[in-house]
Amino acid sequence: SSGRSYSLNAASLPSARGQGEPLTTRLSPPSGASFVALIMGDAEQSWLLASDQGYGFITHSSDFETNHRQGKAMINLGEARLMPPLRVQHPDDDHLALLSSPGRLLIIGTAELPQLSKGKGNKLMNLGGDERLLMMAVLPSGAPLKIIAGARHVVLKGQDLEHYRGERGRRGHLLPRGFQKAEQLIVDQ
Repeated sequence: SSGRSYSLNAASLPSARGQGEPLTTRLSPPSGASFVALIMGDAEQSWLLASDQGYGFITHSSDFETNHRQGKAMINLGEARLMPPLRVQHPDDDHLALLSSPGRLLIIGTAELPQLSKGKGNKLMNLGGDERLLMMAVLPSGAPLKIIAGARHVVLKGQDLEHYRGERGRRGHLLPRGFQKAEQLIVDQ
């Protein structure tokens, strides 16, 4: 939650027997910080890091690695909250669906995002006033997007998705009435 990354060798973690152990026995996060996500993978895998204020960038698994107990500063958050990191399979071909608190959806190409090892990143979506980025989803080329709001859902594909495509840093378009308070974005394969 502080924008820092920590590294542990998976083989050094306790086995499935017992209750495990607190991460703070091996790591020294700042007071009051919590762990937001756990990632594991090859050094060259691409990940999207973003804040709820609409800034983000693409980084690689190897950029998260550090030998320091205090971790490594990865993303500058300020007063923002870290969004869960997303795996980006094809940084040159995938798209990113961004949903803001007033129910605006913007779909941008991941090729428009900077590839950094740390920092704040670029503005992904223009947010005004108290607006926040609520959800993100990586869309492989041609994949439909399911939006769930309560007991209702809608599946956007083809021309429906085109309506929400735009350039990085735009506001996006409002979702249809009844879906502006979406609870989930699901990528159908």
